[in-house]
Amino acid sequence: MTVAVRVRPGAGRTRVGGRYDGPHGPALIVAVGAPAVDGKATEAVRRALAEALGVRPAAVSLKLGATSRDKVFIVVGDVGRRVTDLRDGPG
Repeated sequence: MTVAVRVRPGAGRTRVGGRYDGPHGPALIVAVGAPAVDGKATEAVRRALAEALGVRPAAVSLKLGATSRDKVFIVVGDVGRRVTDLRDGPG
């Protein structure tokens, strides 16, 4: 499945959760401590997203937005409900 993400680099701590209405539709907010240089934030987001969704990091790959705060990742696995809960709250 594809997961739209809004990245907040340089955060005090890693956090996955919240909603941002971005250019790729409703996006999951991922805050990471890594800076937005040389792909460090993207890699940190990929790993944080994998952990939050309960999949291996290898199951998460970047589809769009290598140099943007608005990214789209491909996640292999049945994670749709978990993404919705993290983005919109349990419901």
